[in-house]
Amino acid sequence: MRIGRPQDVLTGVLFLAFGLTAMGLALGLRIGTAARMGPGYFPFALGLLLSALGALLVVKGLRSGPPRGEWPALKVRPLLIILCSVLLFSRLLIPLGLLLSTAVLVVVASLAGHEFRLRETLINAAALVAIVVVLFVYLLEFPIPLGPSLRLASP
Repeated sequence: MRIGRPQDVLTGVLFLAFGLTAMGLALGLRIGTAARMGPGYFPFALGLLLSALGALLVVKGLRSGPPRGEWPALKVRPLLIILCSVLLFSRLLIPLGLLLSTAVLVVVASLAGHEFRLRETLINAAALVAIVVVLFVYLLEFPIPLGPSLRLASP
């Protein structure tokens, strides 16, 4: 069997893996109903959507016409940079706050691409920071500090 679009198949398999993992982890929480959502409802729903999208991509990749290319080479460096940016965000969120840690996330993650431009990255960081603040702080009212915490050392 020849696969017409290996990129679609690989992307679909990755989406399926993440979606099924999210759904499996959400089963450990109370899911509830659409009217009375539990803490597992949103992760389960997102996992379900991601799994459905992954399945569609796999089918599309397998049904495509003649092969248009070889299987893409796995590039480890961009994957590691993205992973490190997310880990760095999680470590910096409380001490630096949402504004700075989100900006650091965008700048570090943008280093994974070969077309890195500082000006565009800073514009993207500013836009994402604004969206994140409006969404998580004002609309969802998450108790996340916006700026660095000013904890004084106790005597």
